[in-house]
Amino acid sequence: MTTDVKNENEVYTIMISGRIDTLTAPELEQKFKEIQPDAKKVIFDMKDVEYISSAGMRVLVYVHREMSSKDGLVLRGLTRNVSTIIGLTGFDKVLNIE
Repeated sequence: MTTDVKNENEVYTIMISGRIDTLTAPELEQKFKEIQPDAKKVIFDMKDVEYISSAGMRVLVYVHREMSSKDGLVLRGLTRNVSTIIGLTGFDKVLNIE
């Protein structure tokens, strides 16, 4: 997994590529923790994410919960595979997906 972070007026976009799994989910969580104090809103651009495991889903739920007192978390550009996984878990009803 690789990430690239952009900040525009305290709206942080994290572009993610590769796999979000047991090995890489902690890195994504750490990246979020680094920007969290300054972030009004977080966008995960996931158009290049090929797979997400339960460990990755846990990170999404964690970030969603942490950002709920602000302008929230947005998931953008989900691939079919990732969208299916999120839908099967029912998190598509909870998470903000564009």
